[in-house]
Amino acid sequence: MNRLGNFIKQKRLDEALTQQELAEQIGLTSVTISNLENGQKVGSKTLKALSKKFGIETKVLRRMQDENN
Repeated sequence: MNRLGNFIKQKRLDEALTQQELAEQIGLTSVTISNLENGQKVGSKTLKALSKKFGIETKVLRRMQDENN
């Protein structure tokens, strides 16, 4: 199960954003967003940017990611 990827995808869709739009808003690439949503592990920079964007503590996102692996 890809808990973090599914969570981020739902947050993105709730805001009616494409992967490209989300990536531009938080200073990442759309490939990074795609990789995340498809279950690949991402670094702390990505988690921090998503944390800030969606108002969720980084440690919560990290815990979700750790559950995937």
